[in-house]
Amino acid sequence: MSLQILVTGANGFVGQAVSRALLRRGDRVTGAVRRPQTAAEGVREWLLDTEDFAGIDQRWPVALTCDAVIHLASRVHVMQETLTEPLAAYRATNVEGSLRVAAAARRAGVRRFVFVSSIKAMGEASSGRPIAETDQPAPSDAYGISKLEAERALFDYGRSTGLEVVVVRPPLVYGPGVRANFLQLMNAVAKGIPLPLGAVSALRSLVFVDNLADALVHCATDPRAAGETFHVTDGRDLTVPELARLLATQLHVPARLVPVPASLLHVAGRLTGRSAQIDRLIGELRVDSSHIRECLNWSAPHTVEHGLLETVAWYRSTH
Repeated sequence: MSLQILVTGANGFVGQAVSRALLRRGDRVTGAVRRPQTAAEGVREWLLDTEDFAGIDQRWPVALTCDAVIHLASRVHVMQETLTEPLAAYRATNVEGSLRVAAAARRAGVRRFVFVSSIKAMGEASSGRPIAETDQPAPSDAYGISKLEAERALFDYGRSTGLEVVVVRPPLVYGPGVRANFLQLMNAVAKGIPLPLGAVSALRSLVFVDNLADALVHCATDPRAAGETFHVTDGRDLTVPELARLLATQLHVPARLVPVPASLLHVAGRLTGRSAQIDRLIGELRVDSSHIRECLNWSAPHTVEHGLLETVAWYRSTH
């Protein structure tokens, strides 16, 4: 049966993949975007250029009735934060803004609200075993704190109103259109720059954007997902050297990896003021995604190799 789904942030990296996945199913997709003609082809755009979703109630189109909302729009993690009080800005968008969308959706008759959070709501690292949904959260930055607060506020709101809330926490997402650290790594590998990462042995979880999109479609449509929190990964963890070698293979270039001890990399991070970035490269962050497999019978439809092949094909066509 065809459903009507609202996707906030529909013009973003994940939003476009989610929209395409829904359209392939035959669903009707409305995308809330801030700029016209930026969503995927086939998406009906709703121009909603408001700060932190202020006034969304009054702006909700009379004709827009939908079965579920997939809420992707957020203030994302900023590597070089310039605000002196970033937590207030994150809370304004990620907590208060998300609650405004949820309240407007419920009043419009929406039954299911899928909130795309982040593994950063749990923390920056795992220690010896993958992070499960039932572990004690320990977010370490303003972004992660705001995502955790939003999860809790939305579940409280759902319990008090009957809105079915589902929370999804992805780790690093990659695929065509990826930015930030993953793109920097690809650039370095493609250019043959020697990387001091050959001795790094810590495993990290990733998720291909089309695997995440497929999981979000399940969370929006499967009755069993109501009230659940899910970690979503490709199901195969990699070390950074393994990832670099796979990218090099797909790019048809040699992987130039220099085995520098982790202790020296930590020192370099402190000296250059880039400790957080170094930690993300060499620290362990394994995520347990068995709950969504057991609860929804979901498994990643694409392998890591396929995801990297698609990512590299996009990279070669645009760089």
